[in-house]
Amino acid sequence: MVGVSRSDGTVLDELADIAQAVDDILGTPIGTRVCLREYGSFVPDLIDQPMIATNILRIYAATALALARWEDRIRVRRMALIAGAQPGQVQLVIDAERKGAAPSQSGLRLTVPLGLSQPF
Repeated sequence: MVGVSRSDGTVLDELADIAQAVDDILGTPIGTRVCLREYGSFVPDLIDQPMIATNILRIYAATALALARWEDRIRVRRMALIAGAQPGQVQLVIDAERKGAAPSQSGLRLTVPLGLSQPF
């Protein structure tokens, strides 16, 4: 399956389409889509909280739940938060497995910027 880039309308391959979908899911606050109120994640509500262990686990849980519900092409295996390029920004690194892909091609690493770069 291929998708279309939301920024310039070009055709995306499957990996780029998955990355765009993950970015959209995690960047959309639940309750903001008019016809699909359940769509999105709680990540936008959590990113302004102090980055203590409890809140980091909440971000991981919100990510895993949202992706399990809305992106059925991947299975999340591991996540990590790393410092972003700007103060106050973090990046969520997601190691996932593409469902239905050959074992040698199933690994996938996505980096999703959170914080200042997200238009919440």
